[in-house]
Amino acid sequence: MTMSSTSADSTPDGARRRRQQLRAGYRALTAALPAPMASFTDLHTAVMEDGELDGAQKELIAIGISLCHPCRDCVTIHVHDALRAGATPGQVREAIAVAVLMGGGPASIEAAEALADLEEVAAR
Repeated sequence: MTMSSTSADSTPDGARRRRQQLRAGYRALTAALPAPMASFTDLHTAVMEDGELDGAQKELIAIGISLCHPCRDCVTIHVHDALRAGATPGQVREAIAVAVLMGGGPASIEAAEALADLEEVAAR
């Protein structure tokens, strides 16, 4: 999904609601397209495994790409997953800053939403 497919929800627990909606959408997509989605899941699993980069570093990269793409729902997922993988809130902020540098104005708009996600998820 892209930023245009959902409206940003900056209310408390907005990021959690977006993640729940995304999971429901992926379940429906997987039911409709089982083989392609299984392949996508396998690719995701293989790429995100620890290697030369650990999972937290890979999630920080994903945040930057999601901000520059832009993909609002991707940002929500990757901020959550970066913290879960061990990234610190400070590391997420730095990844957001690099994305703003590389993405300019459009990334700065997305970055404000990413910071809201970070504050919500880190507070838990």
